[in-house]
Amino acid sequence: MKKSKLREYAEAIITALILALIIRAYVVQAFKIPSGSMKPTLLVGDHILVLKFIYGTKLPFTDKRVLVFTEPKRGDIIVFRFPKDRSRDFIKRVIGVGGDVVEERNKVVYVNGKPLNEPYVQHTDNDIRPLSRDVRDNFGPVYVPEGKLFVMGDNRDQSYDSRYWGFVDIKDVKGKAFIIYWSWDSQRHLPRLGRIGKLVH
Repeated sequence: MKKSKLREYAEAIITALILALIIRAYVVQAFKIPSGSMKPTLLVGDHILVLKFIYGTKLPFTDKRVLVFTEPKRGDIIVFRFPKDRSRDFIKRVIGVGGDVVEERNKVVYVNGKPLNEPYVQHTDNDIRPLSRDVRDNFGPVYVPEGKLFVMGDNRDQSYDSRYWGFVDIKDVKGKAFIIYWSWDSQRHLPRLGRIGKLVH
């Protein structure tokens, strides 16, 4: 018996929706950059795709991950649930992983006693704040526990990150930033065409 056209369309739409939900839940998800904490790597108005499967697929209703391709490592730009408000997603760069000792002295970050090579970092304020006043330019040393990550924004003087609120739990990591698929300059009301298709690293 031949299916009606309406039923065929309905089945096709339902199948597409299910596939889209599976892809969003386990493979890739779109995020919009809301703040300037990752400048110049990511700008306000950048729309990025995040690979969700690369750090493992999270089993429903658990914190367990399977099919782990790699663990988050230093230099990765990750999207995660903000520890102080789990309804919000943050994006930062991984600076330290479990077992690392992280320290900052006069705006220079050290990991395990060695200065970190950070060509991506932007400083907008020449003022050096002492540790007694603020942790922005001087902090630590802090030991990163296993299963945790220490993250910072590339726009180092304008980022609210692990210096202020502590570690990210690996189970709260949603994925790794992969590519900019759209970018909109709200001040000029124009797309940033040169950023479209740019890999995030």
